[in-house]
Amino acid sequence: MHTPDPAPGPAHPLRVAVVGTGNIARYHVEALQALSGDAVVVAAADVNPDALAVFTDRYGIPERFTDLDRMLGEVRPDLVHLCTPPGLHHGQALACLRAGVNALVEKPPALSLAELEDMAAAEGPQGPYVATLFQHRFGSGARRVRALVESGGLGRPLLAVCHTLWFRDQAYFDVPWRGRWDTEGGGPTMGHGIHQMDLLLALLGDWTEVSATARRQARVMETEDLSLAHVAFANGAVASVVNSVLSPREESYIRLDFERATVELRHLYGYGDSDWTLTPAPGFEEAAAAAWAAGESGVASGHHAQIAQVLAALRAKEPPPVTTADALRTLRLVAGLYASAAQRRTVTPAELRRGSRYYDRMHGGGTPWQSR
Repeated sequence: MHTPDPAPGPAHPLRVAVVGTGNIARYHVEALQALSGDAVVVAAADVNPDALAVFTDRYGIPERFTDLDRMLGEVRPDLVHLCTPPGLHHGQALACLRAGVNALVEKPPALSLAELEDMAAAEGPQGPYVATLFQHRFGSGARRVRALVESGGLGRPLLAVCHTLWFRDQAYFDVPWRGRWDTEGGGPTMGHGIHQMDLLLALLGDWTEVSATARRQARVMETEDLSLAHVAFANGAVASVVNSVLSPREESYIRLDFERATVELRHLYGYGDSDWTLTPAPGFEEAAAAAWAAGESGVASGHHAQIAQVLAALRAKEPPPVTTADALRTLRLVAGLYASAAQRRTVTPAELRRGSRYYDRMHGGGTPWQSR
C-alpha cells in the first residue's frame, strides 16, 4: 500500500475541476481548499444549473459548466474529481482521459469489471491516469497495520472480520437511480461495503476464493439489501464479510487476528487513531505493544488524506493512488461475491475475466437474489 509522501506545495498549484455537485462533492472541495498550496479549484460542472450555481457560489469556484466536454475543452484542468452517480463514471472518465486530463472517481469506480478495465486501457503509460477514492486506506491506522503485516511484527494474519452494518430506509432506495443494476451496479455490497472490503484487501493482499450469499431481505429494490461471504487470501488468512443496509445499530468493523495479537477498528464513516485497539496474545504483551507503538499515527481517514497523496503523485508524475490495478482487485471481489451468491458455489478471481457473465454485469444478466 505504498503512497508517495506529500511534497511541499508547487509554485503553481494543480488546477482541479469537480463534476457533480451533490453531497459527496463538498468533501472533495473542502479537502482541496484545505490543500490550497497544492491545488486550486477552477471549475465545476453539473447538469442542474441551479444546484451548480449554489455550489460554485458557496465555494467561490470561478467557472461553471453544464457540459463536461465543454469544460474539458475550455478549462483544461490537470485533474477532474468525478462526484457523479456510478452509472456515469465510465463515460466521464473516458472523456477526461481523451482530453488528456487525470480523473479521481468516487466509489464504485465503474458498474462492472469490463468498464473499469476499459478505463484502465485508456490510461497512458505516463498518464493521464484514473484513481479511485478509497480513502480508508490512507489513515495512519491502516498504514500501521499494513506495515505490521509486511514485517510480520504481530505474526501471521489468521482470521479477519469485515462488517459494514448500515441502515438505509425505503425512502433512500426510492430515489430513481438507487438500488438498480443499471445505475449503481449493485446494492450494499457494491455501493456501501466496498469501502471496508477495499480496506481489508489493502491490509491482507490478494484474495483467492469467495463463497457468498446475497438476499433481498426487506427493501423494495432490484439489487440485494444484504450479503454475507467467506473470503480466503493468498497469505492463508480467511475472512468473514457482511454488507447490510438493514442494521439500526450502525457500525463499520474490521478485526484482524494475528498469531500475537488482535487488531480491531470500530467506526462508521471514517476513523482516527483512537478507533483502533490492540489486544496482545498471552506472552506477547510487551512485543505486540512495542510493535504497535512504533507505527504511524496522527492521520485520520478521509478525503483529505487520500487527495493529498493523489496531488503528490501527480506532481511527481507517478500514477496516483488508488490505481486502476488496485481498484480492479477490489471490484473483482465484489463481482466474485455476486457470482458466488447467484451460482451457489465458490468462485476464484481467475473466473472473473473477459467472457465471464459477471465480467460485463455484476448480476450476470439475471436477477438471482432470494427475497424473504
